[in-house]
Amino acid sequence: MQEIFKKLDLVDYAESFMAFFARKKEVVLEGDINIHYKMIKELSTYEFKPPLEVQSLDNALMLIQKQGILKLDDIFEFIKIIHYFLYLKNAKFDGKLQEWFEKIIIPSEMIELTNYFNEKGELKKGINEEYDAISHAIYSNKESIKQALYKLINNSKLRPYLVDSQIHFVNSEETLLVRGGFNHVLKASVIHRSASGFFYILPHTISELKQKESNLKNKQEEIVLKICKEISSLFEKNLLFLKFLNKEFDRFDHYQARVFFAKINDKNFILPSKGNACKLIGFKHPALHDAKSISVDFSKAVLMITGVNAGGKTMMLKSILSAVLLSKYLLPYHAQEESIIGSFKNILAVLDDPQNVKNDISTFAGRMVEFSKLFSKKEVIVGVDEIELGTDSDEAASLFKVIIEELIAKDIKIIITTHHKRLAALMAANENVELMAALYDEENRKPTYEFLQGTIGRSYAFETAARYGIPIGIIKKAKEVYGEDKDRLNELIQRSSDLEREYKTKILKLDEDIENYERLTRNLKEQKESLDAHIYTEKSKLHREYYDAKEEAKKAIKAKKVEESHQHLNIAHKKVVEIKTPTVKEVEAFNVGDRVKYQSSKGEILSIKGNKAFILNDLGMRVQVNLALLQRSGNPVKVPSKKVSVSVQKPETGKISLDLHGQRSDEAIENLDKFISDALIAGFDEVLVYHGIGSGKLSYAVKKYLDAHPKVKGYSDAHPSSGGFGAKVIQL
Repeated sequence: MQEIFKKLDLVDYAESFMAFFARKKEVVLEGDINIHYKMIKELSTYEFKPPLEVQSLDNALMLIQKQGILKLDDIFEFIKIIHYFLYLKNAKFDGKLQEWFEKIIIPSEMIELTNYFNEKGELKKGINEEYDAISHAIYSNKESIKQALYKLINNSKLRPYLVDSQIHFVNSEETLLVRGGFNHVLKASVIHRSASGFFYILPHTISELKQKESNLKNKQEEIVLKICKEISSLFEKNLLFLKFLNKEFDRFDHYQARVFFAKINDKNFILPSKGNACKLIGFKHPALHDAKSISVDFSKAVLMITGVNAGGKTMMLKSILSAVLLSKYLLPYHAQEESIIGSFKNILAVLDDPQNVKNDISTFAGRMVEFSKLFSKKEVIVGVDEIELGTDSDEAASLFKVIIEELIAKDIKIIITTHHKRLAALMAANENVELMAALYDEENRKPTYEFLQGTIGRSYAFETAARYGIPIGIIKKAKEVYGEDKDRLNELIQRSSDLEREYKTKILKLDEDIENYERLTRNLKEQKESLDAHIYTEKSKLHREYYDAKEEAKKAIKAKKVEESHQHLNIAHKKVVEIKTPTVKEVEAFNVGDRVKYQSSKGEILSIKGNKAFILNDLGMRVQVNLALLQRSGNPVKVPSKKVSVSVQKPETGKISLDLHGQRSDEAIENLDKFISDALIAGFDEVLVYHGIGSGKLSYAVKKYLDAHPKVKGYSDAHPSSGGFGAKVIQL
């Protein structure tokens, strides 16, 4: 596994992640990845303290199983784990985490042991009276040694021999630094000699106290051994529990490390999904500083990356494989959560030159060895950098075309980088192959490190050579050797890439226009509903007013007195006059940026939401206004109709005929194959090939080739003026 991390430039990233572990372990998290993902996502919502650093307990568990006696330090490592799980059980977790911690039942005698030690792993006072008494005696004896040394330092007879008035620790002994001749005033043992020729001495009066200290420490060790025996015996009784707890601690250690690592720079966990489709959105390779984010849809079986040298093709390959690898091991990384990563058992990277002098293997032979292994693999994603490395590109293109098609049939997913256009042209018609080109900035003459899907890219070898200091004269001669036809082919490929980019840009613009149109449609629908409600309200009001007037008129008719009837008629007439039918203004469709008028102020629409518009008026104030209250300021803005058309013109010049006279059959067929491939790329529908009459062998070979070619629609003998029986007109 270390090898694949190294190939994908992820070693530093993995090491920075593993630094969050409480104890050293591999990054692999065994078990159901879906359960782990849910637990990690749940844990990331809580604030908790990480565990202390813990040593591996494998040897200690083996020693317990053999009824051995653990040292106090080993016992404390177990205590740290027990103490941390007690903390987790008492923390306020919910959901799956709570269920998990509730299932971990710690025996009471194990809980009691956590009270034996302080934070430094030392036995606390009160655990063992005899141990406490000896510890106190050792402390008192140390004080006596210190007092005795200070007394000697202040001794007037010894003072002339003292180099300084300090106590020096040499070989764990308290010593004095003196000059030669000290033995005339003091009996002592020389412990060490300084670089200046002075002596570190241990006075004999102190030796007795040191011997006493040694005896006390021996007794203390005996008591510690007795305590360790008791605890080791207790551990033996709870061996299964300790093994279980040790394993659960490793599991939680994996969780907490991923949670804290993900919080740095807001990384995301992308859980592998069923199938092998991959769609990266906003991915940044961890090895790159201030990297450009990349997005790529790799749903097909093969992704073939072509284009400019040093344009990021290899890093794109590594990025896709890195995302799959990190998701497989549930490691967080920089990518949007909408990204989709498929599930794969194996991740292979064929990146290096496999040439090996010791094994007498060439570059191409090494590549063949690596490819031969793929035919026995299943559920694999493999990246191959510079696929045609080490052999003739035309032969390799044919060979790798067949190999790739066979691997596609075996459901193996492949990412390929190549500079050779022939293989890309051969694979372009395959519906399982996705093309991608690394883009080049013609104006600034450098790669953009951006990619365009669905097209083939140029290598820009001449431009790259010039950028890195190759003289212009040499490059000019190289272009002449390369040939005008091939150079025109590169121009055609570049034109195709430019058109593809222009097409996609226009598609994006159309999508924006469609979204704007749909928004306007929704706004108009809301306005219509609002107007319908308003009309219904006004209609109800009119009905009510009309009814009141009619009732007054009835009262006038029924009135017996003339004065009273006139009075009711006057009231009815007044009510009829008061009935006013409101005029409903049809709401116009406005767009962002339109000049509008509201009451006495004018301004420009900044945004539209529902039936409301935000306007920046000419006084610089932002105003929210109902669309129904707006009027256009000036002539209505005419929205031009959108029309997108993409056309590719055939080149004005180009070879539409090929002369095979005087060539051997195999040589002629090879040239014919290349000629037809170039004609297909150039977009020719019909070409002419001269093969002559002669013995008829060359004519037969040409017919046999044309019958088998999948892109040849038909052929016939040429007109007598164009070669007659010695030539063929080929329809493509």
